[in-house]
Amino acid sequence: MSARRNPPGPRRDRRVSGGRSAETERLLRILLRRRKEPLSAEDVTITDRPAVRRAVSAAALGNMMEWFDFGVYAYLAGTLGKVFFPASSSGAQVVSSFATFAAAFVVRPLGGMVFGPLGDRIGRQRVLAATMIMMAVSTFAVGFLPSYHAIGFTAPILLLICRLVQGFSTGGEYAGATTYIAEYAPDKRRGFLGSWLDFGTFVGYSLGSGLVTVLTAVLGEDGLVSWGWRLPFLVAGPLGLIGLYMRLKLEETPAFQREAELAHQEAEESVAAGGEDPVETARQSGHGRLREIFTRHWQAVLICMGLVLLYNVTNYMVTSYLPTFMTETLGEDPLTAQLLVLGTMIVVVLTITTVGRSSDRWGRRPLFMSGSIALIALAYPAFLLIRAGGILLPAFGCLILGLLLVCFAGTSAATLPALFPTRLRYGALSIAFNISVSLFGGTTPLFASGLVALTGSRMVPAYYLMAAGVVGLFSTLFLHETAGKPLRGSGPMVETKEQARRLVAHSRTEAGRRARDIWIRLRHPWHRH
Repeated sequence: MSARRNPPGPRRDRRVSGGRSAETERLLRILLRRRKEPLSAEDVTITDRPAVRRAVSAAALGNMMEWFDFGVYAYLAGTLGKVFFPASSSGAQVVSSFATFAAAFVVRPLGGMVFGPLGDRIGRQRVLAATMIMMAVSTFAVGFLPSYHAIGFTAPILLLICRLVQGFSTGGEYAGATTYIAEYAPDKRRGFLGSWLDFGTFVGYSLGSGLVTVLTAVLGEDGLVSWGWRLPFLVAGPLGLIGLYMRLKLEETPAFQREAELAHQEAEESVAAGGEDPVETARQSGHGRLREIFTRHWQAVLICMGLVLLYNVTNYMVTSYLPTFMTETLGEDPLTAQLLVLGTMIVVVLTITTVGRSSDRWGRRPLFMSGSIALIALAYPAFLLIRAGGILLPAFGCLILGLLLVCFAGTSAATLPALFPTRLRYGALSIAFNISVSLFGGTTPLFASGLVALTGSRMVPAYYLMAAGVVGLFSTLFLHETAGKPLRGSGPMVETKEQARRLVAHSRTEAGRRARDIWIRLRHPWHRH
C-alpha cells in the first residue's frame, strides 16, 4: 500500500489553528487594521462660498493690521530711537529701538499658550475677536505716548508696555487666523485661500511703510521726530474697529463645530455610564492639551518650528531690518531705501496668491524645498547687489529676496495647520509658531544689527539667511505632503454637491477594492501584490 501523501502546503496550513494558518491570521489582523470604512454623504462638508469669503477677509484684515504696525515700526526705527532714546548714539538708538521691537516677541509664546488652547476649547472666532481688540488698543495707544523729553525714562517704559501687550495678543493671532481659514477652505483650494492671509500681511506692511514713506517725503526728518511719527499708529484705531466688526460677524468653523459635537456626545455618554472619566477630563483640560502636544506631537512641533524659522527669518530680515541696514549701515538715502523695500513688498503682494495656487497643484513640499535651496544659494549674491550702490543693482538684490520670501509666504498658511489634529490645532500651532518666531524671527533685526556692529561685516545678514535656509531644508525633508488632502482629524471639504458625490462614489469603489484585496489574501495567503 502506497504511503499517504501530505496535501499541498497551503491546504495543510488551513487546518492549523481552527482552519487558519498563523500566516493567514497575521494577514487578517494587518488588513483589518488597514481597512477604512467608505465615506458617506454626512462625512463630506460642502463649503459655503460667501462664508468662506467672509472668513478669509476677516482673518486677513486682522493680519493686515498686525503687519501695518510692523511696517510702521520698522520704517520708524531710527525716528523712534530719537524720540524715546535721545541720550544714546545713533547706533545705540537703532539697537535700543529694535530691542523694544524684539521685546514683544518675548511674550508671544505666553500669548500662544493662553490663546491657543483656549481657542481649541471655546472656539476660534471668540479668541480672534479678543486678539483683535488687544492689538488695536495697544497700537493706537503708542500714538499718544509722550516723548523722552516730556517725561524722561517713563516714556520708553510705556512704549515697552504697549509692545508687550501687542506681542501677547499677537501670540494668538496668526495661528488662529491660519487655523480659521484652513478649517473653512475646501481641500483642493487651501493653498490659494490660505495665501490671502499673508496677502493681508504684506498689504498691511506695504500700507504702513508706504504711509511712513509719504510722511518722510512731506514732513522731513524733523517733522517726523517732532510729531509725524504718531500719525501711523493712530490709524490703527479705525482699522481695529473695522476688523473687530467683521470678526464678530463670523461663525465658528465646520471642523471645530463637529469636534465640539463629538466631545459633547462623549461627555454625555461618560456621564450616562456612571460619571465623568477623570483621565478624559484631564485630557480635555488646558494642561492636558499642552502635555499631549509635547508628548504625542513633538515631531510635528519641531517641523513647524523649522518651517516658521525659515519663513520668519527671511520675512523680518527683508521687512524689518533691510530698511535700517540700507540707511544706517550702507548710508543710503532714507527715501531711496524705503522705496526699494516698498517695491519689494509690492512684488510679494502681486505674486503671493499665485504661489498659493501653485502649492495646491504641485504641493507644499516642493515649494518649501526649492525655496530653501534657493535661499542658501542666492542670499549672498543678493546682499552683494544691495551693497553695490545706486538704484538698479540694489533693486535687483531686493527683488531676489522678495521672490525667495514669497515661496514661503504663499505656502505657510496652508502647510502649518495641516501638521496637527483638529482638537489641538490652534494650541499646538500657536505654541510652535510663537516659540520659533520669538527665538529666531522677531529677534532677527536685533541680532543682525548687533552682529554687524560687533564684526564689522556687512555680509552678516546673508550668512544669517543661509543658515535659515539650511534649517528649512532639513525640516522640509520630514514634511509630509498635505496638498488636496483633508486636515488631520477632519473630514473632506469640497465646494459643490457634485464634488461630494464623486468623492463618496470614489471612496466606495476604493473600499470595494480593499475588501476584494482582503478576500484574495485570505484565500491565498502566499499571494503578494
